[in-house]
Amino acid sequence: MSTSAIAANGLRKSYGDQVVLDGIDLAVPEGTVFSLLGPNGAGKTTAVKILSTLTSADAGDIRIGGHDPAADPRAVRAAIGVTGQFSAVDGLITGEENMRLMADLHHLSRREGRRVAAELLERFGLVEAAKKPAAGYSGGMRRRLDIAMTLVGNPRIIFLDEPTTGLDPRSRHSMWGVIRELVAGGVTVFLTTQYLEEADQLADRIAVLDNGTIAAEGSAEELKRLVPGGHVRLRFTDPNTYRSAATALPGATRDDEALTLQIPGDGTQRELHSLLGALHSAGVEADELTVHTPDLDDVFFALTEGGTIPGRPEEALR
Repeated sequence: MSTSAIAANGLRKSYGDQVVLDGIDLAVPEGTVFSLLGPNGAGKTTAVKILSTLTSADAGDIRIGGHDPAADPRAVRAAIGVTGQFSAVDGLITGEENMRLMADLHHLSRREGRRVAAELLERFGLVEAAKKPAAGYSGGMRRRLDIAMTLVGNPRIIFLDEPTTGLDPRSRHSMWGVIRELVAGGVTVFLTTQYLEEADQLADRIAVLDNGTIAAEGSAEELKRLVPGGHVRLRFTDPNTYRSAATALPGATRDDEALTLQIPGDGTQRELHSLLGALHSAGVEADELTVHTPDLDDVFFALTEGGTIPGRPEEALR
């Protein structure tokens, strides 16, 4: 746990008879993005609240930046920044005033606070809007300001709880750029999101949380390989060529009307090389070749709400 920016062993939390987190383990190396996925009510926000000292765990050993939140919450708070689902921006004051307010809360001197505010407003492309009331900002601008406010204290660990919910695609992609820039600077990001593409694009490791437990964890590619259904699809325009290909590939699923063959596989280079070699040996050339591999949507549906992955014991997913 000492080498992780965020680490938790046996994390538990219940509200009355409802078990929200049932002994989960987490380990997030420094300077990486860790994404926690799960359906609504899975416990993602509860995990963020516990790890960021906003609520206490019922059980579990936790270290954030090397500090125990229960024993030394001040040290943890000094090391982290939190951007929640709902913006902390005060719409009645300007963007610049929001930034200076955060500087005051971090006990920065007036001069230092102005300097930090100016640097962050420029970094997040908010200079032109800085002196306007934040109530008039677009959703993307408010979110950028929210994260800029989080960075006033120069945290090395940031919790982003569904940071792009409600943003349009352009604003979402802009926010991804902000997150990548933070990580490039050595910041550790703990990200919860309902956008599976977002986790796929940003996260070094992903954990899928369901019914209070971690159903699976790994890189996006590792998780995708857990789900069956990958295949290569070959399409032909000449019936004779199609029949020759079907003979050369006896394991393929045929569609005689569409003149297509579907070959199971995970799309690896080795599999494609073998497939193309078989076609070459038969003197056959497909008019179209497409590779389908399972995406995180497939993983999500397979692992949550009682879904299973055929042929794999539950232990293999963790």
